[in-house]
Amino acid sequence: MDDSLRGTLLIASPALQEPTFRRTVVLVTSHSEEGAMGIVLNRPSEASVSEAVPHLEHLVADEEPVFVGGPVEPNAVTALAELTDDAEPALHVFEAVGFLPADLSEEIEAATMRARVFAGYSGWSAGQLEAELAESSWILEPARTEDVFVADPEALWSTVLRRKGAEFRVLALMPDDPSLN
Repeated sequence: MDDSLRGTLLIASPALQEPTFRRTVVLVTSHSEEGAMGIVLNRPSEASVSEAVPHLEHLVADEEPVFVGGPVEPNAVTALAELTDDAEPALHVFEAVGFLPADLSEEIEAATMRARVFAGYSGWSAGQLEAELAESSWILEPARTEDVFVADPEALWSTVLRRKGAEFRVLALMPDDPSLN
């Protein structure tokens, strides 16, 4: 598939009011004719990595939360990492970002510059994401490594919209509840 969106951010448009994806930023991690998969980058949970998946706590910052990657398989844990050039991730996503393998070798651990842990993922069946794009449910933007590891994930939606410029800067200023404006 030549027009794969892997490595692209899906920014929820203001028209997307479904609570699971409202104001989310999703990193597309795979995309083919069979469907797509992504990880929500801006939904930290209440649980810390040290509490929920202690075997991964040495890879993340102190008190780093587990992020809610999406509604599919919410008990499945994955980790995205920025890796050095010589490391081979379980699945490459973009630039130096990829999924860590389930069985972490010493080489992969040593090559991990930083990581973020997610519970669940987002998924689309064949043609579903394309239909949502045609409905203008999502705004596209190339992903940057910093988007995955942003220090203030709750601000990511506005930050990425401002980065797009022009009319998107106005959307970025929109309050969470426009009726309060």
